[in-house]
Amino acid sequence: MQEGGGRVRDGARPPSHSRPYIDPVTDYARRPSVVVDVGGLKVGGTHPIVVQSMTNTDTADVEATVAQTRALHEAGSELVRVTVNNEAAAAAVPRIVAQVEVPIIGDFHYNGHLLLTKYPQCAAALAKYRINPGNVGAKRRDEHFRAIIDVAVANGKPVRIGVNWGSLDQQLLTELMDANARAREPRDARAVTLDAIVASATRSAQLAEECGLPHDRLILSAKVSGVPDLVAAYRDLARRSDYPLHLGLTEAGMGMKGIVASTAGLAILLQEGIGDTIRVSLTPKPGGDRTDEVRVAQQVLQSLGLRSFSPEVTACPGCGRTTSSFFQEMAQEIQDYLLERMPGWRARYPGVDALRVAVMGCVVNGPGESKHADIGISLPGTAEEPKAPVYVDGQLRVTLKGESIVSDFLRILDEYIDARYGAGAAVR
Repeated sequence: MQEGGGRVRDGARPPSHSRPYIDPVTDYARRPSVVVDVGGLKVGGTHPIVVQSMTNTDTADVEATVAQTRALHEAGSELVRVTVNNEAAAAAVPRIVAQVEVPIIGDFHYNGHLLLTKYPQCAAALAKYRINPGNVGAKRRDEHFRAIIDVAVANGKPVRIGVNWGSLDQQLLTELMDANARAREPRDARAVTLDAIVASATRSAQLAEECGLPHDRLILSAKVSGVPDLVAAYRDLARRSDYPLHLGLTEAGMGMKGIVASTAGLAILLQEGIGDTIRVSLTPKPGGDRTDEVRVAQQVLQSLGLRSFSPEVTACPGCGRTTSSFFQEMAQEIQDYLLERMPGWRARYPGVDALRVAVMGCVVNGPGESKHADIGISLPGTAEEPKAPVYVDGQLRVTLKGESIVSDFLRILDEYIDARYGAGAAVR
């Protein structure tokens, strides 16, 4: 697949010479797109789908923003976006960027043209600018938009045109609604609104290129808060351009609702090959962990087989055959053990993030599921003989008994990881 591509204007399909990248193992077909460099990280083309997140600290609070940025990066966020909403935030950006090792994106609304021109060090420090075309200014919209693009061109920075239906360009929406009302067979308001979202993104991208921004420095997004609308908008946007696409529900919600809705929308689009970078926008509980959104995004990609971030633990849900909670506690202990050691393992054992571990609760599916994993244990269910066979690479390795089953299994797990992924694995 080509990583570059011809320009695609509003309403046009990708160039005929572009073909989707098809994974030879999974048959996964990736939508063709150009490649955009964001602070040294490549987005689009055949590059891995990028996980990103956003801080919710006051950007002017350098210490708090640096701490949260580092936490997000350590959790696996490969890009981190910060709000640049006032002069104090713009002045703080260079100090934040100097203290972190992840590309920082500046999120601009209303006054981005003023802040980027008044604070050139901020403009230079950021890896990318995010512009919402719906609120760059009501009366002098194009002029303000051009001012931001001029700064991006001067600094060699990419831009994300980030349309959000909560702040959609009302002038454009009115134009399309009026035209629809005059049509012989008018469509419903939802369809016209989705058209306006996509048109806002593609027209803004065209204007950015006319202002001198190279085609390979643009990323588009079209965020809504409902799954069916998200899927419809991105399918249309994917047909109309070859820019990399940033996926995500806006205002996904809290807890289970936000996780399920985000997963449902992202999974459909990613499975269709649409999407080059993703964010799961979860509303955290008061004092909650911001990094949850990073782990959810990673799990979506890993569950679809698109990327690997940490070993997978397969555990049965339990039933009347597993009235003891022992296997649940063991599954949790193994999962915690893997998460705790992954930072060190990732550096020491290349490829360990693709490890598959099974912790099963009875004889029904336990042995079979354990054989399918790289390493697995089948614990005894209620009234079963108190023994736990351990399978390694599909073969029975040992049967554990007694009070030390957990520690014995973790020891076997450590030995397996070192043997399979260690420095001397190739010659063993």
